[in-house]
Amino acid sequence: MCGRFAITLPDEAMSQLFGATVANDLPPLPNYNVCPTTQIHTVNSDAGTRHLRAMRWGFVPHWYKSPTDGPLLINARAETIAEKPAFRAACRERRCLIPCDGFYEWHRPEGGEKQPWFIRPATSGPMVFAGIWQDWESGGERVTSCAMVTTEATGRMAEIHHRIPVIVHPDAWAKWLGEEGHGAATLMTSVPDETLEFYKVSRAVNSNRASGPQLIEAIDD
Repeated sequence: MCGRFAITLPDEAMSQLFGATVANDLPPLPNYNVCPTTQIHTVNSDAGTRHLRAMRWGFVPHWYKSPTDGPLLINARAETIAEKPAFRAACRERRCLIPCDGFYEWHRPEGGEKQPWFIRPATSGPMVFAGIWQDWESGGERVTSCAMVTTEATGRMAEIHHRIPVIVHPDAWAKWLGEEGHGAATLMTSVPDETLEFYKVSRAVNSNRASGPQLIEAIDD
């Protein structure tokens, strides 16, 4: 799974990168410790027009009576996303991109304490996750929420954690957003080790209140 990430790219730079119009309710940046249930940056496509907009990280199924009525759904498994009642309509009709600098994952060595790692692209540029989204409304309350799509980890990533977010490369953004017809399912795979950089970071990030660029700095083994 993915439960925390960092994002520093300014709104205007993201707008240019994705060719998207910018909403006026985006959360402040930079944020080195993005946590579930907060508003995050996303990109979706509506009739061919892309929008950079905020969504709640934590998918709210349509049958929930409130956003906290059931389990917090921050990730959707690629292997079952088309079958799960909470996700199956969204994975066909409402897909989005979730930009970031990289994400945190925790590994517990045998007999040891959990160690956070930061995983980011091996080359310059942002990391972009596959996501799904939907609007939820009840009793006058309206929430637009999303979840990250994850898949089985391979290679080096599998030594840290058994799941990894589905990472969408620029040449596949349009396909994931539904701008190029069908075929998005073929994108839900793990990326090669050589496209990622892995390193340990301070346990300070264990706190969801922690902030600052020091959180993504590498520490000695």
